[in-house]
Amino acid sequence: MRFELYRDSAGGWRWRLRSQNGNVIADSAEGYVRREDCEHGIGLVKGCAEAAIVDMTLKIA
Repeated sequence: MRFELYRDSAGGWRWRLRSQNGNVIADSAEGYVRREDCEHGIGLVKGCAEAAIVDMTLKIA
C-alpha cells in the first residue's frame, strides 16, 4: 500500500491511501492549508492500528 500526497483543485493538500491493486481505500476527506498538517494526518492514520472496531449495526438509534 502507499499514501499519496497531492494538491486539490482549490490548492489544498490532501492524501489518499491506495491498496496494492490501485484502489483508493481511504482519503483525507478534507483539504489542509499546510503540507505539514496533511503529513500529520497521514501519521495519525498510520498510528491507529490498534483502534477499536465498533459494530454500529448493534447500536440503537
